[in-house]
Amino acid sequence: MMEDRGHLQKKSSGKRLAIGRQLRYFYLRFIRLQGSPRSLARGFAIGAFVGATPTIPLHTILALTLALLCRGSKLAALLGTVVVSNPLTILLQYFLAWKIGNRLIGTALSWEIISAKLAGIFSGAGFMENLSTLGRLSLDTIAAMLLGGCLLALPVAAVAYAASYCFFVAIRKKYAEKHVLK
Repeated sequence: MMEDRGHLQKKSSGKRLAIGRQLRYFYLRFIRLQGSPRSLARGFAIGAFVGATPTIPLHTILALTLALLCRGSKLAALLGTVVVSNPLTILLQYFLAWKIGNRLIGTALSWEIISAKLAGIFSGAGFMENLSTLGRLSLDTIAAMLLGGCLLALPVAAVAYAASYCFFVAIRKKYAEKHVLK
């Protein structure tokens, strides 16, 4: 019985190590992105905006399209969607989008009904099944969620742009100082 516990402890510490490695990998990829700080920040802000909207099966398509149209970094846009919309934040985002949209439109949409319909999307269903689930939502529900999500996404995108712009300028400055001294 004691061996089983030791095995579980090793497994859980291995998972923490794997998560730490993944975070470090994404951090290194993020700081090594090519492009001007403005283009990178624009792409990241676009990704953050899309990630904060309740359009989960379309995040990648929307982020890439908007980054292309706005001349932002496409890879930074994809990273922005992942940073903002992940398993730790998604339910809170959808709840806030519902709350804001429901209040502005003035409908009496129940969170229980919306969460039950969205459970299919979060269950790991395929792309077509997710689109089918979204197609079964009423127009009031879709309007409330999109309006609330877009209003929630505006300050998220503004903060993402400012923070990532400062970050990329600082990284470029540090890189330039390091290579001038050599």
